[in-house]
Amino acid sequence: MPAIEQPKIAELVRETRQCLKLSQVKLATMLGVSFHTINRWENGRTRPSPLAMKEIEKLLYQMGEPGKALLARYFQK
Repeated sequence: MPAIEQPKIAELVRETRQCLKLSQVKLATMLGVSFHTINRWENGRTRPSPLAMKEIEKLLYQMGEPGKALLARYFQK
């Protein structure tokens, strides 16, 4: 998985959550992290662990077409 710049990670997390129509709390529950962790990711204060990035990538694959667009934008090989 290529390295994604910090501002892009914040966009990726926010766009993924919005495409899934989830609150930060619900996405946090799905990923096994806290609301505060999601909030920090979206505000660019911290970055997800490699394991969390894999989980986000899996969610995108499961989303179908909207997920494919985000995968192409953020996980270009």
